[in-house]
Amino acid sequence: MRWEEVRERFPNDWVVCETLKSHSENGEYFIDEVAVIDRYDDSKIAMKRYYELHRESPNTEYGFFHTSREKLNLREKWARVRGPR
Repeated sequence: MRWEEVRERFPNDWVVCETLKSHSENGEYFIDEVAVIDRYDDSKIAMKRYYELHRESPNTEYGFFHTSREKLNLREKWARVRGPR
């Protein structure tokens, strides 16, 4: 699911996602496609779920984001980049 679709479907929510497709460009890491795993009103609960998933499957790229974000991009310094998917 593209981020625009996530934002429409889950307005003003915290979502825990698996990254399905991503790319790097000019020092930024862009998440192009995600699978939404869960949605929450509370960031602390979303973060807890993120850590649970990460412990269960450490090689899978997960993230938790608020849908008020217009785009899903991070500085590569802060992203775990494994290359384009």
